[in-house]
Amino acid sequence: MEKVLFTIKYEILPEKRNEYFDVIRELKSLIKADGLESYSVFEVKGKANNFEEVYTFVNKQSYEDFDDDPNERVDLLMNKLSDMIKQQSTQYTTLFEI
Repeated sequence: MEKVLFTIKYEILPEKRNEYFDVIRELKSLIKADGLESYSVFEVKGKANNFEEVYTFVNKQSYEDFDDDPNERVDLLMNKLSDMIKQQSTQYTTLFEI
C-alpha cells in the first residue's frame, strides 16, 4: 500500500507567532488517527513566519478517512490557527507514493 503525504504551507501574522507555537504544541499532542504515521510542523528556512504541516498516512484510505472522526478540541484549535494565517498564503499538496 502506498503512503500519502498531505502538506499545508502558510504564513502566519508576525504578532501571532507566540500564540501560534502554543496552538501547534497542543495540536501535535492531540492529532492522532488510525493510519496516520506522523504529524509534523516545520518552519521554512530563511522565511520568517512561514510554516509547513506534514501529515504522513499509511495509505489512501487512511487519508480519506482522516476527517471522519471529529474532535471538538482539535476543531477549536484549527479555527484559532486559521485566524493567525495571512490571507491568501495557504497552499495544500497531496502526494501519493508510487
